[in-house]
Amino acid sequence: MFKVGVIVVSDSCYKDRSLDKVIPCLEKFFKDHTDYSIAKAAIIPDSVDDIQYIVSKWSEESEDLRLILTSGGTGFTVRDNTPEAVKPLIQREAPGIVHAMLSESFKITRFAMMARPVAGVRKKSLIITLPGSPKAVLENLGSVFPTISHALTQIENVDSRALHRKMARTLDEAAPGGKLTSEHDHHHNHHDHEKPDSRGRVGCGIAKHKMVSNDLDAPVTQRARESPFPMVSVEESYKLISQHTPESEAITMNVQDDLFVGSVVAEDVLAPVSVPNFRASIVDGYAVVSSDGPGKYPVVSISHASGSNKPKVLASGQIARVTTGAPVPEGADAVVMVEETRLVSKTDDGSEEKEVEILATGVTPADNVRAVGSDLKEGSLILAKGTVIGKSGGEVGILASVGISKIKVYRKPKLGVLSTGDELVDLQKKTGELSYGQIYDSNRPTLLSTIRQTGFEVVDLGIALDSQETLASQLAKALDSDIDYLITTGGVSMGELDLLKPTIERVLNGTIHFGRVKMKPGKPTTFATVTAKGKTKVIFALPGNPASASVCYHVFVLPSLLLNSGSKPVGDEILPQLPLVKVKLAASTRLDPRPEYQRARVTQIATNGVYELVATVTGFQRSSRIASFATANAILVLPSSAGRSPQYEAGTLCDALLLGPVDIV
Repeated sequence: MFKVGVIVVSDSCYKDRSLDKVIPCLEKFFKDHTDYSIAKAAIIPDSVDDIQYIVSKWSEESEDLRLILTSGGTGFTVRDNTPEAVKPLIQREAPGIVHAMLSESFKITRFAMMARPVAGVRKKSLIITLPGSPKAVLENLGSVFPTISHALTQIENVDSRALHRKMARTLDEAAPGGKLTSEHDHHHNHHDHEKPDSRGRVGCGIAKHKMVSNDLDAPVTQRARESPFPMVSVEESYKLISQHTPESEAITMNVQDDLFVGSVVAEDVLAPVSVPNFRASIVDGYAVVSSDGPGKYPVVSISHASGSNKPKVLASGQIARVTTGAPVPEGADAVVMVEETRLVSKTDDGSEEKEVEILATGVTPADNVRAVGSDLKEGSLILAKGTVIGKSGGEVGILASVGISKIKVYRKPKLGVLSTGDELVDLQKKTGELSYGQIYDSNRPTLLSTIRQTGFEVVDLGIALDSQETLASQLAKALDSDIDYLITTGGVSMGELDLLKPTIERVLNGTIHFGRVKMKPGKPTTFATVTAKGKTKVIFALPGNPASASVCYHVFVLPSLLLNSGSKPVGDEILPQLPLVKVKLAASTRLDPRPEYQRARVTQIATNGVYELVATVTGFQRSSRIASFATANAILVLPSSAGRSPQYEAGTLCDALLLGPVDIV
């Protein structure tokens, strides 16, 4: 059975769903065709972003929707956006389906010349855009429906000739899941079946059937007026980052290396010795034979925590002076604190104790003695694989206590940061006042500082001018160095000088996995991979506005870095990320149609003995206003206003990513 998705594109039906007649019409139509079933149906507004979002999501192979039908938005009005939204998503066009629908429509009405249908394949889904009226939907779908099952079956198969022979006998025999014998390769793009890697990834992701970005050699007048990159959700972008972040690499690192803190342990670490490896005194005092009891005893030896000569073996009726951490002499089984003794006599020169009285009663074996292996036993697990080396020093301390100076950890990637833009002035190279139209480059210093604070090595790559040749040269040079991640800011929007995406795709032969994200700020964020020096390198092209760039580093780049460094997602998370906590809003906040990431200050406040985390937004949240980060220690994660109240009232609980320590009041 083929699963069908139906998308009604209509502003009016979105506001009043009772107006929709298309979904009931198609439900009735498919009831008479038992090989099909409508698995999903949705009504959305006439918005390019909304159309691309749902078509992209529904065409994921995990959704298993073989046929996606849209209805509406194919005319000439300014709100008819369906063809413009769907066409960039299609990987293989189906002009024959379009021709068949138009031909049949012309037989009915001459107004068919004003229809603008689109059809084609994305991944394993056939997408067809239909008119908005139920009558026209049935007419257009009916004109091509007799061959649709053949088309859907053919999408999954390699050998079309074998399929045609099968189809001549019966469609059911050749349906998806049936076994077809491949006799020759018809040159359809396909991937071999591969074993999943350690993250369960199979294949190489989005198929590169055609270039998506603008042609750099074309005149400005021929460039896209709307982004050809589909808008993906943050969740979908996380899935793509998870799939295409390079695998972790284990290396041996010294525990005193500057990058050791924050590293992830790559294999279990066992204690090579016991701690302590001798019986040690817990206090300053006297080693005794516990059964001797109180009384006066000669001091026959001294044991210091120095690793010098082994102390004399004690016999009953003798004691030895010991310091904290020093070995307890053989023969002794307990230590009495110095406060529980009295000096009786000294040696002739008065420099040492000769006799001491033990005042303590009830002394039992092992009192004030650390047994061998009482802290750590030889062979015990001290650091498990996956442990993150914390800033407290505890992990370093435990390794040092057993004499381990090097262990295997996952290598942290090395980053390079490049700003782009003719208007930028390097703060370190300023020679006078800014010229008209110039600004200081704040993105690069901010990102360099942030990256170092999050524990990664980073290289300053300077500023690239808005020139195709200059940008391509600097990107290629950066990728040819020893960096693993290239972080750029600016040049990713829709301006004629926004050259990064075309340069990545057309000059560097990179793969852009997503070029827009449904979020605020940071919509044009781009994630790509490029092969350089025989290895996969990651490019995050971040927006040029400083607040956007900083938000996107914490939301996208850092999770990828953590994954590449060996960290694992927690719970339902797709990627490892900053600590996510629930906070109360100090004031009401309006929600945006897109999920929004606002900078905030989180404070721990005690109310009636109960501690709560309260978040105060750090002023105006414009994406160019880096001042919103100046006092921020968190990023509020606010949902879209779609389907809910447009405002979160004061006291509402919401999620926040913690950037640093929380204030305590």
